[in-house]
Amino acid sequence: MTQLPLRAQLASALGRSAATLSRMTGRGDGSVIGGRVGLLLEPDLLRKLAHDRRLALVSATNGKTTTTRLITSALLELGEVATNAFGANMPAGHVSALAQHKTAPYGVLEVDEKYLPEVLDTTGAGVVCLMNLSRDQMDRAAEIWLLAQKWRRALSGKPTHVIANCDDPLVTWGASTAAKVTWVAGGQRWKEDSWCCPECGGPLDRKDAFWACRECTFHRPEPQWALDDEMAVDPRGQRWLLDIQLPGLANRSNAVMALAVAEAFGVPVERALPHLREVTSVAGRYTTVERDGRHARLLLAKNPAGWLEAFDVADPQLPIILSVNAQGPDGRDTSWLWDVDYRILRGRPVFVTGERRLDLALRLDVADVPFTLCNTFTEALAMQSPGRVDVIANYTAFQQIRSEFGRAV
Repeated sequence: MTQLPLRAQLASALGRSAATLSRMTGRGDGSVIGGRVGLLLEPDLLRKLAHDRRLALVSATNGKTTTTRLITSALLELGEVATNAFGANMPAGHVSALAQHKTAPYGVLEVDEKYLPEVLDTTGAGVVCLMNLSRDQMDRAAEIWLLAQKWRRALSGKPTHVIANCDDPLVTWGASTAAKVTWVAGGQRWKEDSWCCPECGGPLDRKDAFWACRECTFHRPEPQWALDDEMAVDPRGQRWLLDIQLPGLANRSNAVMALAVAEAFGVPVERALPHLREVTSVAGRYTTVERDGRHARLLLAKNPAGWLEAFDVADPQLPIILSVNAQGPDGRDTSWLWDVDYRILRGRPVFVTGERRLDLALRLDVADVPFTLCNTFTEALAMQSPGRVDVIANYTAFQQIRSEFGRAV
């Protein structure tokens, strides 16, 4: 790799020092503050750190962190990989990730949907993985059709190889201006944000996995990769049993996307798949923590589509604790709770906590889902009998719970 200019070397070193100090003092994992310090000293640091590296950017509303982890695991077959493993997915986090692994020839960066155009332009990444778009943090992020439009503009005219989920019409529209696209049939369980054609506004007709606009030519492309229940189907028609340890349909979709990206880097399925099977949890997601004989499995859900996937993973035979906050990273507006169909929880013990527990309690009451209101997560967990319990929490609530258990990963 080309040596960094002296100013960039100094900025990178000071950023790493700030990150280390942050971790040592217990203020955080350092993945944001290190990048901020580096960018303050050298505003063009991300571009300089990305130079001469083969990079993949991963963006979506849901599944970014997990898919980033899966791709990273696969690419370790090639050598050292720089990645923002803890989900700091804006430029400061990208600077920290690349600075921490300054000699890594490869990088896999999770990117916030809104920042994808800027990060792609700055880094010149050769591969971009796009998985899904749905409503999320509407008080902070743009309307998702606008995000898809920004993706289209960012990809137009660039040599980037895009790996995109063709089952999501908005992702398909956003990716379709790219010079090269590998289409993956990754599935789309949440369809409430894609009943209209993003090209002309007409209605989308759906039959099984296929979709097409009734009023223009926009339609689902033919996929090269596909998820078929437990199997990944590659572009040559060969079927591979995924057999990954991460639970649920969404994670099998994430795995197929990861395999497609790995192949774009030259790692064939037979070499990539064993690495994907080694991943058991991602930044605390799916981890089981224990206290006084109670084994709580932690699931993250930040928006309606995410809750739908969390319900798929949750065990219907177990009690469940739900925790919702509305801090800055979550979005202050909790009206999205009304887009989640909580009726699936009827018939099981439900415990509600979090800073916005009353918002969630009202939503459950309207859905005729009986629940127990708890002031804290500790109180909710203490009310369980010894044994297993599922926990679904949104972002900051999830991090607070992790902190109670020493940020188990």
